[in-house]
Amino acid sequence: MNDYKQTLNSYFEKVNSRLDELLKFSPSEFGVVCEAMRYSVENGGKRIRPVLVLESCRICGGDIESAVDVACALEMIHTYSLIHDDLPCMDNDDLRRGKPSCHVKFGEEYALLAGDALLTYAFETLSKANISDDKKVRAIACLSSNAGFGGMVGGQVIDLKSEGKEISYDTLRLMHSLKTGALIRCAAQLGCICAGASDEQTKALTEYANYLGYAFQAVDDILDVVGNQDILGKPIGSDAESGKTTYVTLFGVEKAKQIAKELTDKAVGSISSFENNRFLVTLANELTTRKY
Repeated sequence: MNDYKQTLNSYFEKVNSRLDELLKFSPSEFGVVCEAMRYSVENGGKRIRPVLVLESCRICGGDIESAVDVACALEMIHTYSLIHDDLPCMDNDDLRRGKPSCHVKFGEEYALLAGDALLTYAFETLSKANISDDKKVRAIACLSSNAGFGGMVGGQVIDLKSEGKEISYDTLRLMHSLKTGALIRCAAQLGCICAGASDEQTKALTEYANYLGYAFQAVDDILDVVGNQDILGKPIGSDAESGKTTYVTLFGVEKAKQIAKELTDKAVGSISSFENNRFLVTLANELTTRKY
């Protein structure tokens, strides 16, 4: 566990340090948007996606340093999605990680623009990453397809259309595969691209990330019912308030916990071919048993 925590902290430091550098803008008339961008990115979080980029790169024999900017670009995309998610026209959440949401702090108009700016700045960052041009093209294609209408945005559409309605388990799985899972799969694939991984390695890590995404969302659904708002840093009970179908509404808390455990076991099984997979195994188990 100590090795896991040391590696995790090392990844945190690399990503946070580089994000700090990338988000240091010169003062200008656009300062409020830049401030809103920094505020939202620096508002912590588990950094699961950039960590997965770096570890996927490492486990496939790649140079982690070359993947840092790629990891940061993905985190910018994730942060923009959270800014927009919290807006009154979407989930209407006033708290994010225990602090006022971007629109509460800066106003809806600047929150919207900050999200837009992070989305575009992510691809600018990716275009300047320290990888070959061929890898940049593949990384840009991977990130754009997973973040767009066929990925994360598409999942959000299903989520919005499903509010107040009973949906099937298959529809719920599709929504989670896109809204939550797309960027987690993308993280593993981006790491593989940076490392020049084989098709077999990429397939195994994509499968791992796929199951991890499902498990992560199942735990999120559980915590929205039984979690502690002070620990989570956001309101609980918002799914029920919005009339959303979740793992808990379909199966109950205990069955949802069992499903999360089964999905985690499948994620771990997907990477059995990697000799040095201890970090990813521990990551999957830590995310499933988290209380925050």
